[in-house]
Amino acid sequence: MKQSLLSLFKRDLNKLRTEIDSYQDEVNIWKTDKNISNSAGNLCLHLIGNLNHYIGMMLGNSGYIRNRELEFSLKDILRTKLIQQIDKTIETVALTLEKLSAEDLQKEYPEQPLGYSMTTEYFLIHLFGHLSYHLGQVNYHRRLLDV
Repeated sequence: MKQSLLSLFKRDLNKLRTEIDSYQDEVNIWKTDKNISNSAGNLCLHLIGNLNHYIGMMLGNSGYIRNRELEFSLKDILRTKLIQQIDKTIETVALTLEKLSAEDLQKEYPEQPLGYSMTTEYFLIHLFGHLSYHLGQVNYHRRLLDV
């Protein structure tokens, strides 16, 4: 399970990197319109914050301090900075997951972010689904607003 999760997180974080890098006009990363309230840049920051907190900090004791409000309020960060943050997140997720044992995956996750107790494995699957969901939004954002 650990290797599968590691492979899937790396795959989709690399897809996020590709999506951000694929914008023809960097300004469009931060674009919104009446029906799309979150820019790709803010979704990217949200995913970076989410994974660095729930995996890096909570499971890997990385020292990361999350500011969720800034994930949605910061604007106009350079594409190169976003990509650097994605790359660092890939590294953090990989280092943390590699250290987990099969027994660690069956332990209760240290918080109850969904409002109930669950195993670490269960929550990691949830986090992967969250990543995939927002990755799809970034893909549609790019195809609709990078014109």
